[in-house]
Amino acid sequence: MSNQQFEPFYDVNLTYDDNYRRGPFGLFAQALAGDDSLAEGATNETSAAGSTATSAESATAASVLGFPVNLPFGIPAGPLLNSRFTTAAFRMGFDLAVYKTVRSRAWGCNPFPNVLAVHPKAADGSLTPGSPELDEGVLADTCYDLPISISNSFGVPSRDPDVWQPDMRDAIAAAGPGQLLVPSFQGSRVAGMNTDEYIADHVTTARLVCETGAQLMEMNTSCPNEGHNRLLCHDPHLVGRITEAVKNEIGDRPLIVKLAYFPSDIELETMVRETVGRGTAQGFSTINTISAKLVDASGKQALPGEGRDRSGVCGNAIRGAGLDMVRRLSAIRERLRLDFTIVGVGGVIEPEHYLAYRKAGADAVMSATGAMWDATLARRIKAAIDV
Repeated sequence: MSNQQFEPFYDVNLTYDDNYRRGPFGLFAQALAGDDSLAEGATNETSAAGSTATSAESATAASVLGFPVNLPFGIPAGPLLNSRFTTAAFRMGFDLAVYKTVRSRAWGCNPFPNVLAVHPKAADGSLTPGSPELDEGVLADTCYDLPISISNSFGVPSRDPDVWQPDMRDAIAAAGPGQLLVPSFQGSRVAGMNTDEYIADHVTTARLVCETGAQLMEMNTSCPNEGHNRLLCHDPHLVGRITEAVKNEIGDRPLIVKLAYFPSDIELETMVRETVGRGTAQGFSTINTISAKLVDASGKQALPGEGRDRSGVCGNAIRGAGLDMVRRLSAIRERLRLDFTIVGVGGVIEPEHYLAYRKAGADAVMSATGAMWDATLARRIKAAIDV
């Protein structure tokens, strides 16, 4: 596909706040406006919630954590900023939509720009976890070539609960038959907060999510933009304590834990044993991004501001790492004879990438960057596998 064929539904040339207020854009905006031509010749049925689905999708073909879905494919936490974005995603055929990570309090975004195009040195555009390139510097600029890889340097902004709770209710209500809204949340570590208070903040935020009527939720432990690259998910014992406290609050609602890449199988198995092994989580979503030092053409820091020499990278560059994590989690699941859901994320740009994740052991698959640049991705996948 050409670079001009699709207009991203998140405008990288606008600030996060402008996207929140004015977005989504491109085909997502048309879908939100009820443009029936988006069906591209298919026969459509519009649900009472306003979501369109082809007749082939009217009978759900799969389930995720016990919830029926037309196709276990969607968009992960990140680019779906509010109910307008999630509703547009549903209307474009993404049957899983994750509402961008929320907090117990309002939280600001990193300075603009947040998204740059990232150009790894490898011929296939991939980044390898642990490679010297990640610390030496990866070129980042505004040349958004396909297949696309981008920086993800937002810092997990959040509206106040008084804003996001009613909006999340609207997002949940807009899901059509065979579609599922998944709220994402995380705890917020502030100055002077001890570990018990940090755990309590996760519980508070989970309770706020429950109040919206959410039937399940995802806990983000993998954002590389906080704490100068210290990731919560790389402390499995603490994650285990948090998931236990959260599960006590949310009851029977399934809990998914969002993970970054784990270099060590030992640590990954420890994570599994500390969470799903104890019944405090029912699944994992992986991966988020790969952290890299980003530089401009002259070798200087690409993203402005203190503490922003590194950023999470997502898109085409991280597909290999995402598939690797799914395979390893699947092997652990089989070896330990545990029953948990694996959501594969990272670098899904073409239908064959969806199929590769499914073959690797993913029960569901999601695409952020690929979907941002190609709003028809879900429909292309469904056409390719003849749902």
